[in-house]
Amino acid sequence: MNSALEDLLLQIRSCRICEEHLPLGPRPVLAASTTAKLLIVGQAPGTKVHASGIPWNDQSGKRLRQWLDMNIELFYDASQVAIVPMGFCYPGKGKSGDLPPRPECALHWHQNLLAQLPNIQLTLPIGKYAQDYFLGKSAKANLTETVASWHEYLPHYMPMPHPSPLNHFWLRRNPWFEQEAVPALQTLVKDLFKI
Repeated sequence: MNSALEDLLLQIRSCRICEEHLPLGPRPVLAASTTAKLLIVGQAPGTKVHASGIPWNDQSGKRLRQWLDMNIELFYDASQVAIVPMGFCYPGKGKSGDLPPRPECALHWHQNLLAQLPNIQLTLPIGKYAQDYFLGKSAKANLTETVASWHEYLPHYMPMPHPSPLNHFWLRRNPWFEQEAVPALQTLVKDLFKI
């Protein structure tokens, strides 16, 4: 890892910009390396990830690794896989799940951080916040339409729904995702990492 990225990661991990809005306090959780080829962009850490400091260290992460058909060793190898959520800290609980990621992270950190990841070949924007940020005007009217159009964003992006257990209704209503998009994603991952 180069020193510019190391310095930036140290700054991010000590960030306190939105501390007053975080019910559990700041604990930025991310992983990145200049050599990473896959970029996973979720929303923000949940309470389990906040407690452990390990990204996707929960049931959502388990399902995500199943979708990727990726073992835990590769998933957590920062030299291969960068994990950069839209919000680095747990944002708090809302009426129907966690609150949206705090906007300060993307505004203050993302552009500089992404510039330090020159070898990313595939980005997985997971959820509407990541899709709006990475896909911009090419994102569709809603998450379902964007994810259903996944083939339009290849080879650089593969938009995905959130793998949260709370998302089982969406997955049940949209069986095509696990029947068609997930096998395509697994092929992309195998080709990317030569596995």
